[in-house]
Amino acid sequence: MTQGAAPERPTLSIAEFYDEVQAALSAVFPRSRELWIRGELQKLTVARSGHAYLDLIDAASAGDARAPVLSINCWKPKWGPLTRQLGEEGITLEEGMALTIKGSINFYAPRGQVSLTLEEVDVEALLGRLARQRAELIESLRAEGLLNAQRELPFAEVPLRVGVVGSPGTEGYKDFLGQLERSPFGFEVIVARAAVQGSSSVAEVTAGIEGLDSLGLDVICVVRGGGSKADLAGFDAPQIAFAIARASTPVLTGIGHTGDEAVADLVAHEAHITPTACGAALVARVAEFWNGVAESAQSCAEAARSLVVSEAEAHRLVRTQLVATARRVVEAQEREMAHVRRLLVSAPSATLAREQTLLASKGARLIPSARRHLQGAQGNLVATRRLLSAFDPARTMARGWTMTTDEDGRILRSVAELERGATIVTTMVDGTIDSRVEGIRLNEAEEA
Repeated sequence: MTQGAAPERPTLSIAEFYDEVQAALSAVFPRSRELWIRGELQKLTVARSGHAYLDLIDAASAGDARAPVLSINCWKPKWGPLTRQLGEEGITLEEGMALTIKGSINFYAPRGQVSLTLEEVDVEALLGRLARQRAELIESLRAEGLLNAQRELPFAEVPLRVGVVGSPGTEGYKDFLGQLERSPFGFEVIVARAAVQGSSSVAEVTAGIEGLDSLGLDVICVVRGGGSKADLAGFDAPQIAFAIARASTPVLTGIGHTGDEAVADLVAHEAHITPTACGAALVARVAEFWNGVAESAQSCAEAARSLVVSEAEAHRLVRTQLVATARRVVEAQEREMAHVRRLLVSAPSATLAREQTLLASKGARLIPSARRHLQGAQGNLVATRRLLSAFDPARTMARGWTMTTDEDGRILRSVAELERGATIVTTMVDGTIDSRVEGIRLNEAEEA
């Protein structure tokens, strides 16, 4: 070094710097170290290549734009088996989910980027968290009195107006509908289309239940065919559980679970293991009612037949008795008629002689009596004629009397029966006079 020159500084090239960083990282996080990291999933992207890229942040820093972010890579050979494993346990990785993961540190020198290569997800921790969430949801439903609210609803004896929340075209939907269509009963089906898996399924199923509940149907059926636990995990969502529990219409579930019941099943009025079983249960309920009606009709028919047979036998006995009685009556009448014929043959001559003698006697008394009655009637007739002649209207009118009537021929006996302007008819011995009333005067005695 020349006297007076500045001392040389240790200077690293960028590559040397990154080598030292890599060495430092390897020293602190050697491959032999089991590195577990806990954080909240902020972003998940699966590329077309099959590789997955995750961003993890501290849960306490969620929502902070300056929160540190750890980039995580999961290559296709690892990501495929991992998602299958999670799916078998009913887990789908979603943004906002708390994860505990195992991995190894990577330092990518071209970008100076530190990342983590995902090797394992703590499934037990995830399952425990999901189990706690499920337990908390069930307890929340119980606290609000909603866990058994559906089972307390009355269920229509003949549930023919059916609402269906499902995805038309899927096998589960077809299986359910096939049960109703193949039955002999006239079901009316109203469908609320909803995705039954995927990110939109919870919102669409919830909206479908709430929409159908407002229509006054007999029953609502939520159906979905079989699938992995992850596919069916949405039916543990609080939104669906509360929509079912708060519905005023009985809700039946036909979700193809292969394991435990979903929370949707727990709060439903009835839960069935498949859409087919759900449809069959509806058909069986209507069939039970119909069979009851048919049995009652059969009982009525048998009772009617028994009654008809009984009445027919009673009528037969009555007819037999009537025939026997009629025969006895006819025989008695025949004997009576024979007796009468004998009397008619022997008695007419004597009877005729007696009646002729009696008639002659009565005739001799009748003529003088008739003369006396005729003379008395003639005297009464003369007296009556004299009396009627004295009251003959013609003779009375000839003495100056008249008879007054109204236009309808009704005899007027008092001026109180008249009013000004009325037409009266006066009858005299030799004709009639039509007059109009101009004034009415009462007798002094009447006025007093």
